[in-house]
Amino acid sequence: MKARARHHLRKDQEKKILDSLQTRFGKEFADKIAMAKLELLETDESDVVLIDGEPLMFIFEDIPFLTVKGALKLNPARYTVTVDSGAVKFIAGGADVMAPGIVAADPAIVEGDYVIVKEETYGKALAIGRALMPAGSMVRGKGKAVKSLHRVGDELWKLAAD
Repeated sequence: MKARARHHLRKDQEKKILDSLQTRFGKEFADKIAMAKLELLETDESDVVLIDGEPLMFIFEDIPFLTVKGALKLNPARYTVTVDSGAVKFIAGGADVMAPGIVAADPAIVEGDYVIVKEETYGKALAIGRALMPAGSMVRGKGKAVKSLHRVGDELWKLAAD
């Protein structure tokens, strides 16, 4: 992942990101981000939002969402899918999330939502993905439940925004 440009966000871009965060995670969560310095790092793969210099969000298909680092640092309670310990090594290796490994999912999740995949033991984020089914079908269901988009150890995870 190569950086092409880095600049401060325009006010309208900042408002769009904060509105999206408020819709997904609530006003208090968005207010925490509003107090920070927001920059946009354009890369050859996707745009990354730097929050106080850290790559805590990315923009995928024109929708801003937390990176794994952002989920670890900000620890949102919504839009999470929790997997059992047997799924951790596969997800950390880049695999999509299969429904039989899911032990809990935020009931608000619908097909197409971006979600944070967490491990069961410590509640730490492992990956960011897109839901392929609603939450009610995920828990101990069958088939692929979440398409992995970003995970611990990938290029976005290793990105340093010096």
